[in-house]
Parts: sequence; C-alpha cells; structure tokens
Amino acid sequence: MQTRKSRHQLYLPDHLSARLDALAAEPNNSKTAIMTDALGAWFERREDLEAEQQFGKKLERQARAVERMERRLDYLTEVVGLFVRHQLTLTAHHPAFDVATRKLGQARYDAFVRLVAEQAARSGSEKAGERRIPGKGEK
Repeated sequence: MQTRKSRHQLYLPDHLSARLDALAAEPNNSKTAIMTDALGAWFERREDLEAEQQFGKKLERQARAVERMERRLDYLTEVVGLFVRHQLTLTAHHPAFDVATRKLGQARYDAFVRLVAEQAARSGSEKAGERRIPGKGEK
C-alpha cells in the first residue's frame, strides 16, 4: 500500500543543510525520512506544551488536594493509633471504678485529648506516639 505524499520546497540555512546532507549520506537514511521524523517530533512537542498549558494548573491543584488529604489521613491514623494504644495498654482489665480510678481515668483522657491537640498543632512534625500518657499515680 502506497501512502500519499506531497512535495514541499524548503529553504534551510547553510549550516542546517550541511548537517542534513551529512546525516542523509549514512546508509538507510534519506532527507525525506529525516525531515519527516523531525517535523513529527516538533509537532508532538508542541501538542505536549499545549496540553500542559491547558491541564497543568488543574493537575497541580489536584496534586495539592491529594497532599492535603494524605496529611489528614496521617493525622487521623496517629489519633486512632494513640487511642487504641491508650485503650489496650492503660485501661485493660480494671476492677469496678471507684473515685480514685475515675479520677485517674479522667486524667488519662485529658492527657490523650491534650496529646491529640498538640499533634494537630505540630501538624505532623513529630510523631504523636513518642509522647507518654500519664500512668497510675501521675498527673
């Protein structure tokens, strides 16, 4: 199957013409093939630039939104991790609550809430799990 081709007459600067002649002198190369490849690459680059201009800002905005969501997810993961650690390690198998135990529980809960608030204020600069929640006899 033959492809339809149009003849074009081009004027090139001498230095480009010399380079084209040298490249076309190599085996299995022709000026037509070289110019076809070069012009095709030029059109593709131009289309890529147009697409970047059209969609680039929207993609950047979406990327920033995804980064914000990831930060929030990291924060929530830390909070849930702290809460689970708190529940499993500090409040497991307690006897019936008396006044002292209730006060200790309230102190631990207040420490947990304070720790979460500090984590939110730090905005992820330090892992919340490195801080200690007061144990029995501590405030």
